Amino acid sequence: QLKLVESGGGLVQPGGSLRLSCAASGFTLDYYAIGWFRQVPGKEREGLLYITTSDGNTYYADSVKGRFTISTDNAKKTVYLQMNSLKPEDTAVYYCAAQVYSGTYSLSQYNYHYWGQGTQVTVSS
Repeated sequence: QLKLVESGGGLVQPGGSLRLSCAASGFTLDYYAIGWFRQVPGKEREGLLYITTSDGNTYYADSVKGRFTISTDNAKKTVYLQMNSLKPEDTAVYYCAAQVYSGTYSLSQYNYHYWGQGTQVTVSS
């Protein structure tokens, strides 16, 4: 059974860094896009960035360009989200999700079929 598990969340001061991990099990990371999303209470889930597992192509939403980086270790079946220069408005529950290739990839949450349980990131002094 396909499963995604996030880890690495926590409390960090403004300007600090955090690295989240998304460990996949139950499937091989071939021909998927693994994306990172975040959600705060009362707001829609926001797509941040994704990476394609077959060739490592990446896509970043404007809101995180220059601060967040996505990478993958296919041997470990793990995708990482490196977050730098964190701001209080980055506080949210962060989710990773997998999208099966169907001719194109996107950052729309509705195209992602498998989700992790989420990990809380709090940016506060």
